[in-house]
Amino acid sequence: MTLIVRDLVLPLADFTLDVSLKTSRGATALYGPSGAGKTTLLELIAGIRRPRSGRIEMDGRVVCDDGVWIPPRHRRVGYMPQDDALFPHLSVRQNVFYGAASAVEAGDVIEVLEIGTLFDRRVQRLSGGERKRVALARALLTRPDLLLLDEPLAGVDLALRDRVLEYLVRVRDELPVPTIYVTHHMQEVEAICEEIVVLERGRVVEQREL
Repeated sequence: MTLIVRDLVLPLADFTLDVSLKTSRGATALYGPSGAGKTTLLELIAGIRRPRSGRIEMDGRVVCDDGVWIPPRHRRVGYMPQDDALFPHLSVRQNVFYGAASAVEAGDVIEVLEIGTLFDRRVQRLSGGERKRVALARALLTRPDLLLLDEPLAGVDLALRDRVLEYLVRVRDELPVPTIYVTHHMQEVEAICEEIVVLERGRVVEQREL
């Protein structure tokens, strides 16, 4: 997957996001301090927000440009927001398969993330780490061409952080889906990613291989 973002502009409260980048790595970190525009950039790539101007291209397919707008459901992007966005009125099983492209290929995802024993539980009965694994499974089962993870360890206490990080590494190695990984923790970047893009006040200030 080659992702090209060209002259993507969106005015925000404190600054204007103005980003150009190109990546074809398996796992790219979008790194920077809180409020740098990382989540906004993910939402633009996912199609949740529209820029004022600019172009987004995925493997040669233009999803956003002057006169072109592909809605989120047709972008083949899996998006895991910071708050997980799980449905509290549904079971784990129902959450995992919500929007799934196919149940046939679910076995590998369920096995890698070790969530099969959680299927009959309600979301309210899950720990923070279990919620993250369920949300990740749901994003993967949409069969995305690109996976967007917005601080997937946010809200996970320190005792569980390393364990959840192990699952993320397994996903990278065993279920290879090109991933943009938002974080402001270098430990996560070094454990998971092959490339880092540093964002400050809505602009790319550095991009390098790891």
